[in-house]
This record gives sequence, structure tokens and C-alpha cells, in this order.
Amino acid sequence: MKRGDIVELGVDAVAFEGKSIARLDGFVIFVRGGVPGDTVRARVAVAKKSFAEADIVEVLRPSALRTTPRCRYFGPCGGCRWQHVTYDAQLGFKRQHVVDALERIGGFIGLVVKPALGAPEPFFYRNKMEFSFGDRWLTGEEMAAAADGKGQRGPETPFALGLHIPGRYDRVLDLHECWLQSETSARIVNEVRSFCLESNIPVYSTETGQGYLRNLVIREGKRTGDRMVNLVTRDDRPAIMRLISARLLAAVPAITTIVNNITERKSQVAFGDAERVYHGSGTITERIGTRTYRISANSFFQTNTGQAEVLYDAARRMAALEPGDVVYDLYSGTGTIALHVADRVRTVIGIESVDHAVRDANINAELNGVTNCTFLTGDLKDTLSGSPGAAILPRPDVVITDPPRAGMHAKVLKELRALHARRIVYVSCNPGTQARDLKTLCEDGMYAIEEIQPVDMFPHTYHVENVVALRATFR
Repeated sequence: MKRGDIVELGVDAVAFEGKSIARLDGFVIFVRGGVPGDTVRARVAVAKKSFAEADIVEVLRPSALRTTPRCRYFGPCGGCRWQHVTYDAQLGFKRQHVVDALERIGGFIGLVVKPALGAPEPFFYRNKMEFSFGDRWLTGEEMAAAADGKGQRGPETPFALGLHIPGRYDRVLDLHECWLQSETSARIVNEVRSFCLESNIPVYSTETGQGYLRNLVIREGKRTGDRMVNLVTRDDRPAIMRLISARLLAAVPAITTIVNNITERKSQVAFGDAERVYHGSGTITERIGTRTYRISANSFFQTNTGQAEVLYDAARRMAALEPGDVVYDLYSGTGTIALHVADRVRTVIGIESVDHAVRDANINAELNGVTNCTFLTGDLKDTLSGSPGAAILPRPDVVITDPPRAGMHAKVLKELRALHARRIVYVSCNPGTQARDLKTLCEDGMYAIEEIQPVDMFPHTYHVENVVALRATFR
């Protein structure tokens, strides 16, 4: 098999990161955009000794799991990789991803993994979207329309406001609608684009370090109606910001605050070193359960409000909390899990390495009148049982841990085992690293897995959250 070959394939499975798998005489071929049950003609794009990658040329017989994508940008846009798959099928694939990780990486065979808890509304669910300004990517249809009589591509429109093409950080797909956040969000994006084009405002270039516009970040309180517009720019230009703010407030009165984050860093992270508030308080609020949270432009907050509550409810239930319990919330962030369980226990101690997240957690505790939560700043490798300062902390009855995608450091796992908590609830956005860590926690039969519950936080993507309850066997 070589690059450029056209082959007929039957897609039979979905693998890690949502890749579809076909086999030709036992040889594995990853088919981009394939759905299990499809029969397709595909062109080989990458050919290696152990596998190949191919792009679909034609769907000969579509899978029963296929559906028509709602979004006209599906394909070039990387925001919704699975919008062409029925939602029930997506949930099944995500559950299987958890099963595969536990078996292949953790070595856990025969465990019961519950069906993934799906979102009641798999569209318009995001409370935060980061859009980029940049050079415009032309779709295939646009390229054909722009070609002259000799087949040469016509001039591009250099300005775009939307999402980066997957794998291309130098081109932006110009989006006039999006099914991920809200229709109000789309109106804001279109109004900002129109103003910037009319005013000929320059886009920032990472190559030259010049220009002004970098990112447009929109945050929404799905349950409060608050809306924040955060324009991220290279430098401080108050006159432009005042004009943009006036234009937006006239066009979209639902906006409750407008801020300008400013940074000269070359990295493409939508985060400012300085901030100016042009309308409102500079923050919004959102509710999860009975708690209200204040969210600033650079605060972390789960991007799916409704499913975050489902996730936290699952973690709280699986923790089997008792009124006298001391709970550790590891990687506690802005305190959302700690505050969600606080009224069921004696005390919660949250530990987080990021200073501003701890400050936000304390503000959220005060905002909700919660007095039995303590939030500490520290690296978990130095804060748990093996460190000199750890003696001042009461021993936990229950530990809830929600680490980043990389999972937990080996030293943290060792110290977590040394705490001898009655129960551990492990919340993860990466079933692979979670399975690896669970294998360590369960060594020598010290803990046993009691329940496994996937939760779909991000419909139309291959990402899945997973909650695992561990019960101590030494008591």
C-alpha cells in the first residue's frame, strides 16, 4: 500500500481520540470521518509498515449510525468532529473508550462500566468559546468560486474571526454561526467582525509581533443570563475599545460586561497580562446546584454547566459521604467540587497549585456563605502525607481527586495511598491516564474499584469524563 492508493474499506470500530478503524487483509487503516458500519472508497494519505491513514473519497454504503450534520462548517471546522454520528452512538463509543482504557492500560478485566450520562441538549451547551482573529482559510467551495479561468486561485480575504483549522495555527475558518454556544454568541461574533472590517483594525501577527486583534472570548451564565465579552489584544487602545463596546451594547443589549485583556506574548493563549473593564463589573455569575460562582475573564470554570452538575452529583453520590467526614479535594481549582459536597460533611480541604484559582475558590466560598471549606495553595507532591507540613492537616475519610489530563504524579499516588482514606473518588478527563493511576492505587489489593460512571461533557467530540469510586479493603 502506498500514498495515493484508492481502496474500498469497511469501517468496523472507533479507537483512541475518535479515530475510525478499517482493516484490509488484517492491515489497520485509520479512516478520517468514518463511522462503524460504513463502506467507503478512501484515498491513502499516510502509509507506514504497521498502519495507514486514509481520507474518504465516497461513502458507498452509509452506516446506520450516520446522521446529517447540522452545521454548514462541519468538516473543515474541528469543533465538532462527531456531528455526523447519532448522539446515542457517540455515547456508546465513549463508554467503550473507558472500557478499552481500563482493560488495555489498567489491566482491569470484566469491570462493569455504566452507560455514559448524556446531555439533554447536545447543542448550544458551551458557556465559553474562544474565537481567533487571523488569516482566512478558504473552503473547497470558496476556492473553486475564487479560481479564475486558468484555474488559479483568486485573492483571499485576509481577515477572519472564527476557529483555527485543525493542525493549522496560521489559518482561521471564518464562522458566522456555531452550534456549540448560543445564537446570541453568534450575533456577538458577527457584530465584532463587521465593526473590525469597517474600521480596518489590524489582526495581530505572531510572525511580526504587530497588529492589534488576537482573540474574542465569550462567556455565558447559562442559568443566570449573564454574558461577558472579552477582547484579547496586543496593546491598550482605549479609543477602539470604547467604540467596540458602544457598538456591541447597542446591537446586543444582553451583554452584561465587556473587558479587554492585553498581552504582548507570542503564545496563542487567550489570556492577558493586564485587564481593562469597559462595561459592567468585569465578572459574570453562574449556578451549579445550589451554589453561585463568580467567574472572571481568566477564571477556570467547567464549560458545560448542565453536565458539570451531573458530573459533580455523580462524584458526590459515589463518595458515600457521612456527616462527620473530612474530605480532601485534590486539584481543587476554583472550588466547585468542594463547595458541591460541603453541606454533606464536617469539613473539606481543597489543595491547588495555582494561586489565582485558590483566590477564586475563597471568593466562591464567601459568596455562598460556606464556612467549612479551606483552600490551600501547594504542589500536591509536597503537601500530602510525606511532607513536614502535612501533619497540620487532619487525615481524610474521603478523597476526591480531579487531576489534569496528564493524571497524577507517581509521588502523589504514593502519598495518596499513604493517607488510608476510606474512599477515593477519581474524576478524570482522560481515561488513559486515569486507568494508569488506578492500577497504582489498586496495587496489592489496597483499593477495589466499586463503580465506574462516564459522563459526556462535550457532545460531538471524542472527549469523555469518567468518575471511578474506590473502596479501601484494609478496614
